[in-house]
Amino acid sequence: MGVTRLNHAVLYVRDVDRSVAFYRDVMGFRTVTSFPGAAFLRAADSTNDHDLGLFAIGSDAAASGAGHGRVGLYHLAWEVDTLTELAAAADRLSAAGALVGASDHVTTKSLYAHDPDGLEFEVCWIVPAEHLTEQLVRDAAGAVRPLDLSRELARYGATTRGGVGVSVPV
Repeated sequence: MGVTRLNHAVLYVRDVDRSVAFYRDVMGFRTVTSFPGAAFLRAADSTNDHDLGLFAIGSDAAASGAGHGRVGLYHLAWEVDTLTELAAAADRLSAAGALVGASDHVTTKSLYAHDPDGLEFEVCWIVPAEHLTEQLVRDAAGAVRPLDLSRELARYGATTRGGVGVSVPV
């Protein structure tokens, strides 16, 4: 099975219009197509047909019980190309009241947020392969630290393309 990456995700939401507004205004996605009760969105720099499908199940829908004694998806991770983009995402998510955490996993720099239905997602920048020393990889095993974006910008640079040689082909 030659899977190389996630092509799209589909979420059940209470209100499609509210979710579309969030993913458009905060995350920069654009609507590709929609019909009553559903919408398909594409991330700004994506070449996918769509990256996110949204299906309304109504305002009375219960919150996801995943992780609270029930199996289910914990979160999706959206990757950005540069730490400048990650910092901009932090600002936008914070301004929207959606940012709930920021972690340094050593090889991945991550923001965590909730959409309007409380579904968690991650926005991350992945350290390029050229910076992955054996020591850094060993340090990453199980490591979770507070994210200091200023320190990471100084270390890797504002425009260094993340994921090269890891999630992005060289």
